[in-house]
Amino acid sequence: MRRHRYQAAHPRARGARRGTRTWHVPALAAALAAVIAVVAIAAVWITRDGADPPAAPGALTARPNSYLGVYVDGVPASYAGIRSFAAATGVTPNVVSYYSGWLEQFRRSFADNAARNGAVPLVQVDPTGISMAAIASGRYDSYLISYARAVRALGGPVIVGFGHEMNAYWYTWGRGHTTPADFVAAWRHMVDVFRDVGATNVTWMWTVNAIDGHGGVPSPKPWWPGSRYVTWVGIDGYFRTPSEQFASVFGPTIAAVRSLTKAPILISETGAAPSADQPVKITSLFAGTRAYDLLGFVWFDVIASADYRMRSAAAVAAYRHGATTYRPARMPDRQRSQR
Repeated sequence: MRRHRYQAAHPRARGARRGTRTWHVPALAAALAAVIAVVAIAAVWITRDGADPPAAPGALTARPNSYLGVYVDGVPASYAGIRSFAAATGVTPNVVSYYSGWLEQFRRSFADNAARNGAVPLVQVDPTGISMAAIASGRYDSYLISYARAVRALGGPVIVGFGHEMNAYWYTWGRGHTTPADFVAAWRHMVDVFRDVGATNVTWMWTVNAIDGHGGVPSPKPWWPGSRYVTWVGIDGYFRTPSEQFASVFGPTIAAVRSLTKAPILISETGAAPSADQPVKITSLFAGTRAYDLLGFVWFDVIASADYRMRSAAAVAAYRHGATTYRPARMPDRQRSQR
């Protein structure tokens, strides 16, 4: 989806505001009293038998249907919006996103908050107005080294993306603004710098926009940096009309990605406007991620080109019910840095 202007919090959201072992249900927010009639419950623990053992140090499980995430206003400066989302929906997210401007440092306090709440941070580093060739040539290595050292020092897992939705035209690093070859070179250089520094706790997520033949968003294939440089693939896509289904929004892009790699796929940014029948689309998201064996999805709970916030009793009930079909990923323990 096109961004009209860049903001440090997220270019799509309006205004300057912007592993877990269980998903638990805290007391529902008073502002959503209508939801109580649907999920009249004070505290419930949604668990699954036979949870996977911890993965290798710093590594995240790639088991399908393991991740439910959210992006909210106010991050990464505050974790309050994420807690409010958890209270209102009854589902504690285990992926929490924020968008980082170029030259902005890693937000350690946000990552610590995420870890305390059983979640992994997902950071999309956005090189707005920055030359991809300059990144690839090493001009910004001092910044990348500093960032990588901060991520390494965290010890726990971090999902990092760079230049998300590059196959679309609305970002300076995207189609029509820089060549796919230059983007690929910048991506590979960034990964190499992090690896040289020893930031092995990074899950590298190559994030593309859902293919839209009518909206000028082509297949992401020309921007593929190669399997050696990608851990997961993220796909961003939204439901805008009642007639859209999971397969029509995401199916073509999943097929294009599968022609490139077998890497796990996360729906890394999604939402549905109330006019698109939000409760039905939430149900479709859970069904679609199961049908395609995807990792899960990250809900974009803000006002942008539409009001994607999950506020109605029916939408919350659909989300909470869908969460019971997931087996939440178990976060690996933090490891002490060896450098």
